[in-house]
Amino acid sequence: MRRRDMFREALVGLRHRKLRSALCALGIAIGAAAVVAVVAIPASTQASLLAELGRDGNLLTVATGQTMNGAPVPLPAPALGMVRRIDGVERAAAVAQLPDAAVRRTSAIPEVDTNGLALMAADPALVGTLDLTVAAGRFLDAATARYPVVVLGSAAARALGITRIGSQVYLGGQGGLYAVVVGVLAPAPLAPELDTAALVGAPLARDAFDFRDEPSRIYLRAEPDQVTTVWGRLAATANPMEPGTVTVGRPSDLLAARVTTRSALLGLAFGLGAVALLVGGVGVANVMVVSVLERRGEIGIRRALGATRLAVASLFLIEATLLCVLGAMTGALAGVATTVVYTTAAGDLLVLPPLPLLAALGGSLLVGLVAGIYPALRAARLSPTDALRTG
Repeated sequence: MRRRDMFREALVGLRHRKLRSALCALGIAIGAAAVVAVVAIPASTQASLLAELGRDGNLLTVATGQTMNGAPVPLPAPALGMVRRIDGVERAAAVAQLPDAAVRRTSAIPEVDTNGLALMAADPALVGTLDLTVAAGRFLDAATARYPVVVLGSAAARALGITRIGSQVYLGGQGGLYAVVVGVLAPAPLAPELDTAALVGAPLARDAFDFRDEPSRIYLRAEPDQVTTVWGRLAATANPMEPGTVTVGRPSDLLAARVTTRSALLGLAFGLGAVALLVGGVGVANVMVVSVLERRGEIGIRRALGATRLAVASLFLIEATLLCVLGAMTGALAGVATTVVYTTAAGDLLVLPPLPLLAALGGSLLVGLVAGIYPALRAARLSPTDALRTG
């Protein structure tokens, strides 16, 4: 038989057993879809993280530290101005946590019940420095910073039950004041401390809470090619008297850690997909063995008409391989569709690396060959007389 005839005969054999072939191909399809999805979805998420990492890799922070005995060491008042003068710093902004200043929905709520919210004095330049998104309302500016207005972080707004701009919250302890909510921030993944904070202007903080212009954290953007140089100068510049007590950080390191974690989990997910593909291959082998037993009469007739052992073995091997390839193609399409739906819902970049597609097709081809070897050899070993007698 010519190779083309063998493929045609193999397709005829699959069509005559449609339900069995479909169920068998479904097992392969599930494995292939798992291989594609578990590789493509993390790759898409990782691409979004890397894009964010590239955008925010030049963000640095300077924070208050502690002495060896654990006493806090605040940054000096001129720290922000000195940091802005460092060569390579593009822009900088500061926040200062106001001690002993509670944030509550009303003054009737006990002062100890603050839900962990912090009251901070914020620089109006904070939005531009951190590229913050104001989900509702507006941020502080030079005109509103001296008035009793407040901007809430996303988690702070939820904790206080604020659903609309113009609501009031109570700031401070005894003798505190009510402030009008003029804005709510979207979540800030690179500055999570702002999510649970209420931000007021520095002039109001000086008048109402004895703020002394000592920042607790400075955020700055450095020129991308001078990040390392700026990093090395920050501690000594922010606090020349006690540089060892200054904490210098890079929030984008958190994103890098997330990328590393996802890469580590990728191997496990890929292995689970491979196991699913292997289980599908076992199903193919089982179906093909049953097919050999059912088609003994057909095998005997083919051998009696002159078909060689190799031709009979090749026919069953091709059937098993076609079954796996058809299942793999269906599964690959299902995996791609799953990835598209997931990335669209999550807002991630769509990335379809060729590796999972090639792995699904190549793995299915290999599974088909391996799964078809034993049934093919069993069919080839049948003698024409035994096959016709038992068929």
